[in-house]
Amino acid sequence: MTSPTAPEELSPITLGRAQRPKVLSKSQVRAYEHDGFVVAEGLVDSSWLDRLRKATDEFIEKSRTLTESNPLFDLEQGHTSETPRLRRLVSPADLHPTFWEFISESVLVDVVEDLIGPDIKFHHSKLNFKAPHGGEEVRWHQDIQFWPHTNYSPLTIGVFLSDVSEDMGNVGFVPGSHERELFDQYEGDDWVGCLSDADVERAKIERAVFPTGSAGTLTIHNCRTVHGSAPNHSNCERPLLLQTYAAADAFTYTDLVAKSPRGDTLIRGRAARWARHDPRPCQVGPSRVRTIFEVQQRET
Repeated sequence: MTSPTAPEELSPITLGRAQRPKVLSKSQVRAYEHDGFVVAEGLVDSSWLDRLRKATDEFIEKSRTLTESNPLFDLEQGHTSETPRLRRLVSPADLHPTFWEFISESVLVDVVEDLIGPDIKFHHSKLNFKAPHGGEEVRWHQDIQFWPHTNYSPLTIGVFLSDVSEDMGNVGFVPGSHERELFDQYEGDDWVGCLSDADVERAKIERAVFPTGSAGTLTIHNCRTVHGSAPNHSNCERPLLLQTYAAADAFTYTDLVAKSPRGDTLIRGRAARWARHDPRPCQVGPSRVRTIFEVQQRET
């Protein structure tokens, strides 16, 4: 019988995970460890997609009455009651029971366990829309500087709520960037939430992979992975539901989770009695931040 892998032989981002995955294949787990992201198709069934789309439509309808962004709705320029153009619904997990049920009880939690272990906390959620004919780009960045933790276990799962093709501004991930440097996302004293032009040149973005797929496809990326997306040039909206989880022994340095009443909720396993600290330093962004669109577009 093969002896269990010693903890020190495991990747710092997957320390404590089970040796036999529940829903991912072993090759998918290895891809996540090696590349800092992985794509999984067919894990979200049609019944879940129908429920998620119905909940999403409810908020699109509510947005028709708005003329400017507010703490929940981040609106794109050109938004009208007749033609809603949303950039983001902030914290859907707190706004509708369907989102919270999906985030806390669905197959997503098994995916997280396969990658970071059985003791799991929810951190936050968001729903990005990418309106057709120009839905805004998201510049190259890493996530963890927005919500720094004591270790680099946090990961984000993106769920395609509709089919995604190459012209829809799908997210691109730079393989292996999670194991390289953490970039400075300040410009002088100003938080800009993205890599500088010089760092973009060094980040090997020419190697980025831009996953496409049918509705229900998952993208899972580590909090250190460099990623970004282009504008949506298609005729269709590209809604992407995003939820971030962390190992129970990862603790935040900032109060971003205070924006979400459910933030830091233990959704599986046991609460940690000790914090695990990665020896690599982590840049700390502002303690309270606007959406990434507002930050990167320098909106006041």
